[in-house]
Amino acid sequence: MSADGSWKITINTPMGPQEVNATITTSGDTFTGKTEGRMGSQEITGKVNGDTLTWSADITSPMPMRLDFEAKVEGDKMSGNVKLGAFGNAPLSGVRV
Repeated sequence: MSADGSWKITINTPMGPQEVNATITTSGDTFTGKTEGRMGSQEITGKVNGDTLTWSADITSPMPMRLDFEAKVEGDKMSGNVKLGAFGNAPLSGVRV
C-alpha cells in the first residue's frame, strides 16, 4: 500500500461536506504531510499500519476541537472516519488526484 501523493478528502460533517486537499509522504510506519482547506492549512504527522493511516488535527474554526482521523487506503481511494471531539463521528472519503 502506498498512500504517497496528493488526495482530495471529503468529510461529511453535521455542518455539511468539508473538502480538504492533502499531500502525504510515508516513511515506514509513519507519514508526514500537509492539509489545505477552507479552514486553512496545517502540517500533519501520523502513523501507518498496513493499509490504514491515523492522525490528529487541532482546529480553531468554527470552534476549537481535536479531530482524530482513521483512513484505509485501497489503490487510489481512501475511506474512513473522523472523530469530531464531543460531536461524534463523520465518515470520510478520498481520491488520489
